[in-house]
Amino acid sequence: MSQFTDMCRINVRGGDGGAGCMSFRREAYVPKGGPDGGDGGDGGSVVVQADAQLSSLIDYRFKHHFRAERGTHGQGSRKNGRAGEDLVLKVPMGTVVWELDPDTMEHARQIADLSHEGARVTVAPGGHGGRGNPHFVSSVRRAPAFAEKGEPAVEHWIELELKLMADAALVGLPSVGKSSLIARMSAARPKIADYPFTTLVPNLGMVRAGEYSFVVADVPGLIEGASEGRGLGHQFLRHIERTALIMHVVDITGGFEGRDPLEDYRVINEELAAYAPELAERPQVVVANKCDASGMTERVAALRQAAVADGHRFFAVSALTGAGMNSFMLACGEMVADLRRELAEAAAIKPAPAVIEWEERRQARDRRFEISREEAHAWRVTGTNIERLVVQTDWENEEAVGYLQSRFARVGLDDALAKAGCAPGDEVRIMGFAFEFEGAEELQEEPAAELREDPEELPDADELTWDEDGPADA
Repeated sequence: MSQFTDMCRINVRGGDGGAGCMSFRREAYVPKGGPDGGDGGDGGSVVVQADAQLSSLIDYRFKHHFRAERGTHGQGSRKNGRAGEDLVLKVPMGTVVWELDPDTMEHARQIADLSHEGARVTVAPGGHGGRGNPHFVSSVRRAPAFAEKGEPAVEHWIELELKLMADAALVGLPSVGKSSLIARMSAARPKIADYPFTTLVPNLGMVRAGEYSFVVADVPGLIEGASEGRGLGHQFLRHIERTALIMHVVDITGGFEGRDPLEDYRVINEELAAYAPELAERPQVVVANKCDASGMTERVAALRQAAVADGHRFFAVSALTGAGMNSFMLACGEMVADLRRELAEAAAIKPAPAVIEWEERRQARDRRFEISREEAHAWRVTGTNIERLVVQTDWENEEAVGYLQSRFARVGLDDALAKAGCAPGDEVRIMGFAFEFEGAEELQEEPAAELREDPEELPDADELTWDEDGPADA
């Protein structure tokens, strides 16, 4: 029997971009050949893709680090480097991908909800390949003797969270007979025994009743306090979130402990509402199981009255003998078909937000940079894109460093430093490098169109937080 894993954290990193080439054309009878260095290849990206053939995240239980292939370096004669291959990570349908905060390792934001076959999202884009020296020819620089290094790739931790894709879910306290019901309704064969928590992982079964067919999930037993994480409440409750119909199973006999069925019914409904208020509004049928036991007439009538008062349909069944099962399954099949139709109509009116929103927000965050004073005449600049420019520069080449400073002016760093109070002659520190600030000057040597990215702004953090268009909103 394969293991079931429904949550895991993995570290993903795209491939680094290859370095651009600094080269000049060398041919007989061509005394002054121009620059002909090729571009570096882009690094591969890490992509997460939904696959209907998978049912668990077990592939990521023991391996936690995934790297895409890096791009190769450019060569002379304008030979560009080869792009790295993307790394595609297959996950079951219903997997939610979360970005984790690097400091707290808590959920920072949702990247994607892969609920359809083939749905995919890039979770770690590869770095751009560095540009060869022909890209830096200008009216004042006819023979650039430098090229860009490759862009470092994005690396971060993400969480994969599987929420089962089922039409209906069997919920209830431990040992109320949920596993027996799914075994009676479908071809699923879960472990069945007469002790609590026999089922430790969700089971899925395909139910066919008349003209209807639907998928039902047997969710492990809930206990009072499950919504607060008692037992394995959070792990189990997440699998109910996607289901259109809740099948609330109550042991009408009260089990070995002699519990009150009405109290059991109340406990589970309160836990569902506490975990996610919308679950209290989810269509629900109440199933009184073990009705083959003698002397249950009054209990069945009392539970029926409570369920109907709450607006739920009620069924009295026996998973052991099969009594009442046919009418129960047919009614659920009809309800699921109606709910599917309603959900399809709602999706057509209001489509789900595109995955691209996360990518746009990531790019906007990357564009921000922060300026802080470290000493009387020393300033520190931090920011993803600014640091990438520094990493892509060959600091042993004076011409390349000069070009970097012109890029700083184009992305607004010089103006931002001046507005923050940085004076000419002050030291500016970025990562492990430092240079002398010469003041904010308008540099027209290179067109701003060379910048690869220009996404929209986000709202602001503080007056010393900037992006490439000026003060940023965080």
